[in-house]
Amino acid sequence: MDNITKAKINLFAILRNLEDLCEMDPEAKELIKDQNITVGFSVPEVGKAVLQFKDGKCTFIPNSFKASLQLWFTSAEHFNKLIDGEKTIPIFCNVFKVGFLLNTFTKLADRLSYYLQPAPDKAAELFADPEYFRVNTILTAYTAFFAIACVGNSDRVGKIIAKRMPDCVLLAGVEGEVEINLTIKDHKLEAAKGSVEAPHAQMVFADIDFAHRLLTGETSSFAGMGEGKFEVKGAVDILEQMSKLLDLVSVYLA
Repeated sequence: MDNITKAKINLFAILRNLEDLCEMDPEAKELIKDQNITVGFSVPEVGKAVLQFKDGKCTFIPNSFKASLQLWFTSAEHFNKLIDGEKTIPIFCNVFKVGFLLNTFTKLADRLSYYLQPAPDKAAELFADPEYFRVNTILTAYTAFFAIACVGNSDRVGKIIAKRMPDCVLLAGVEGEVEINLTIKDHKLEAAKGSVEAPHAQMVFADIDFAHRLLTGETSSFAGMGEGKFEVKGAVDILEQMSKLLDLVSVYLA
């Protein structure tokens, strides 16, 4: 596993989820309701991004480092340790804002882990709650689709797969819940939330239940097609390469 690719997934796919977590989870929403702060992350060979907390909302801003609390990491491994929950301290600027990092941000990270990494002994009980099931599945879907771009741009095998892909736009998502567009240009992938007109290919899960089963490995895309739960349209060759990238993503997220 490539540490730089893992760090890109951690920054641009997993940490990005705080934007949606703060919309869907009442506890996270309560944590940020009175916050007015921007937190910047800078990781060598990985990139930069900002989390903006304002007016009770969290916004993820990629490729920016303009923030009131700036966090520098010495390497991809250093950043991965933070996201994996290991004890590590980034280099930071503005000691007056560091309380947010140690308190509110830590609680938000714990809340994100609560949804994305349920404790094995409590998973069955948690998934029995329809709202937990929904939030977990939506965040997992966002993680997977945004991670596709990270893998295609950074992982050694992922880049080989991306070279086989023509310039195009793919629309992926869960009906009525998640929409992500993936743009491929000059063999580079970029993911963004939202729909697009006339995509070259589409990959859509019919509902939350099937999306959860597929993303957790409980079923397959072929079974979903047979059940009418997984719809693919457009250029089959693009979808074939996307499926290969999604397989690589599962290795990093395991």
